Amino acid sequence: MPTSAAGHALVTGHTVYACVMGSRAFGLATDASDTDRRGIYLAPTPLFWRFEKPPTHVEGPREEEFSWELERFCELALRANPNILECLHSPLVEYADATGRELLALRGAFLSREVHRTFTRYATGQFKKLEADVRQHGAPRWKHAMHLLRLLHSVRDLLRTGVLTPDVGEAREDLLAVRRGEVPWPEVERRTAALAEQAAAAESRSPLPPEPDRRRVEDFLFRTRRASALRCAETGAYEEVV
Repeated sequence: MPTSAAGHALVTGHTVYACVMGSRAFGLATDASDTDRRGIYLAPTPLFWRFEKPPTHVEGPREEEFSWELERFCELALRANPNILECLHSPLVEYADATGRELLALRGAFLSREVHRTFTRYATGQFKKLEADVRQHGAPRWKHAMHLLRLLHSVRDLLRTGVLTPDVGEAREDLLAVRRGEVPWPEVERRTAALAEQAAAAESRSPLPPEPDRRRVEDFLFRTRRASALRCAETGAYEEVV
């Protein structure tokens, strides 16, 4: 995991977008919740002209902070990565410069019916881990069970409406009851199956396009990289760009 001083300098000096994610963004925070920060940095274009390329992601420099380089972030978003897409739709944006604001305006280009495959694949993996917990320990990790249901709620509603809303809204109390272990595991299983069925039914009627708009995203990246190169040329900052 890149945590070098140069990586941290990219985050502190070249972040274009930063937000809070996790339970606070989902409307599920408690007094014990951490503050999970996520961000996107734009590595200056001349860094890509060297043999050693800039890192695609950086952990830190603050606790519970993780950032992606813009191109890597866009690649993952085009693949409908659940964590990445939710990051772009966080209700708790802490910073966005001109590039970040353009990315936010572009976030609909990343959404497609592919979310059904990626979100449910991730949910299936989590469900298998919870089943293993039940077999080994007699109970699942309830926090993980809560987030599994939250994710399925999210993708179902996204497929139905075409809008990704991380905050769980009125489902908060029901989900927190799962986290506290107040909902029996068989009921969690039932809810999981019901939400998965509802998401599958919503896919065929979804207002989302079959695929993301890759061309719009590539155009954005091209213009952003070119502008970065021109800024470095104007200032002569080709050696110490970080």
